[in-house]
Amino acid sequence: MRYAKLTTRIAGEGAAAWDIHNRALARQAQGEDITLLSVGDPDFTTPKPIIESAVASLRGGATHYAEVQGKWALREAIADHYRHQGVAADADNLVVLAGAQCGLYATAQCLLDPGDEVIVPEPGYVTYEAVIQATGSRMVQAPLRGDRSFRLDAADIAAAITPRTRAILLNSPHNPTGQLIDTDTWQAIAELCQHHDLWLISDEVYAELIFDGEHQCAFALPGMAERTVVVSSLSKSHAMTGWRVGWVLGPAELCAHLGNLALCMLYGCPDFIQDAAIEALAHPPAALEEMRDTYRARRDAVCDALADYAELAVIKPPAGMFVMVDIRSTGLTSQEFADRLLDQAGVSVLSGEAFGPSAAGFVRLSLTVDAGRLTQACHRIGRFATSVTRSREV
Repeated sequence: MRYAKLTTRIAGEGAAAWDIHNRALARQAQGEDITLLSVGDPDFTTPKPIIESAVASLRGGATHYAEVQGKWALREAIADHYRHQGVAADADNLVVLAGAQCGLYATAQCLLDPGDEVIVPEPGYVTYEAVIQATGSRMVQAPLRGDRSFRLDAADIAAAITPRTRAILLNSPHNPTGQLIDTDTWQAIAELCQHHDLWLISDEVYAELIFDGEHQCAFALPGMAERTVVVSSLSKSHAMTGWRVGWVLGPAELCAHLGNLALCMLYGCPDFIQDAAIEALAHPPAALEEMRDTYRARRDAVCDALADYAELAVIKPPAGMFVMVDIRSTGLTSQEFADRLLDQAGVSVLSGEAFGPSAAGFVRLSLTVDAGRLTQACHRIGRFATSVTRSREV
């Protein structure tokens, strides 16, 4: 039987990047001592007040269709969340969707046409390519260089612009590197968008997990509200990955188009989940600050533990829940290192090359286990790197 060409556009390296994680899960299920550092799923339980809010909503009868664009009360709560950050937003600028991933996909469908180009810094999140290619557009990569600690240089974005460029897709705080875009670079990107009449799509799901520095919401950049789309969610900040609730912040006209797409795709997010999201935003639990502090402590534990091994170099991230580790001195490729690390040391990490060619020679580990187990895993990684290096010298 014949399948649509879409099936080819949404497959490829981005989907294959998770193979090692799936292999680690299978071995763990068989009872092996495997430490999973290959996925960004918080190990925290969703704070109890949010869970109780969802239960109360269900018991209260919230089991029917909800407003397709998102309940007004939730959109207003999200808008208020942004207004407290100095961002001019209201409910008409928002659409509630099933997580930030769904928000990215819906945004791409409403902004991009076949033949368009979207500039994306690499390394970058592995699903971006499929999201863009699903529209018939093409992803154009701009490098984030390891020797600059993967910080974005606006000149590399400018160099990638062509007459076919329709949008720039940025992610700050950044996955996989944890880097932030600084104020001057944001301003330079805004000027490029205005000069070349481009959309700016900003993935800001890690905005609440900043340890050093401050977050800049792209929608608040001067003169950019009419051409900026922000995608975010409660998944990382509130440990709500499985709830699948996120949103798109953008011009009201775009939000109307997204509402039409949601009408024929999702028909709205579950009512009781939206009620839980309202509770999460209206009454932020104290646990949120504790989670952020815990991620910071875990980041520091990784940096401290791996500092003992000359074969490894760590790029200390100012934000997020991941750490990039330079493994080039071992002589292994990123994928070889990750595969052999799982087989010989029982630790799963992702190859940097899964996120883009500029991350060749790096692996990404997640801060999603407790500090003690994380430290033990880092020493496993370090001892493995040392053994590989010594075997090459014999």
